[in-house]
Amino acid sequence: MRRIAILGSTRGTDMQAIIDAIDTGALSAEIAIVISDRLRAGILERARSYDIESVHIPAKRDGLRKDREVYDREVDEHLRAADVELVLLIGYMRIVSPWFCRAWENRLVNVHPSLLPAFAGGMDGDVHQAVIASGNRESGCTVHLVTEQVDEGPILLQKRCEVREEDTPQTLKDRVQKLEGKALIEIIEQYKPIRGNS
Repeated sequence: MRRIAILGSTRGTDMQAIIDAIDTGALSAEIAIVISDRLRAGILERARSYDIESVHIPAKRDGLRKDREVYDREVDEHLRAADVELVLLIGYMRIVSPWFCRAWENRLVNVHPSLLPAFAGGMDGDVHQAVIASGNRESGCTVHLVTEQVDEGPILLQKRCEVREEDTPQTLKDRVQKLEGKALIEIIEQYKPIRGNS
């Protein structure tokens, strides 16, 4: 059974699809831990409601923002204590440090709400707004490995949907999020531990 961790800053909508797949037996995996930089993140509430270990790691200490690597080393301690194999970023509103990318190389996965490389670098509703403004008739999501270059890691999977004339950023987001959950489940199913990673 694959032990996964989820890092998130928002509601964790995509995590629900993973929880449901695990609960029905469709996915052989366990969410070992959920970590957020935001104390009141919906993803932590969602984790607690399913008795999944949930940890808030504050991004600031004594009113000052922590260095990215310092923060990521705190996250890393929790991940290793939870003995996870694969780390998913779901609505994680932080850029991870180069150190963290190396520490979890080939085991750190992000879901992006566009068909990369289009609309790379954006987050959440801003991406959907940009897709609509561009006049593109197609959007979707991309699951990719996380590397030091933001949104440029190797693409593992893309899922596509139509952009409709009447779409708002929210209606497009709702459609893309359904694809994100499915894509993440496929990636978890396909994941094979890479030798040499500690």
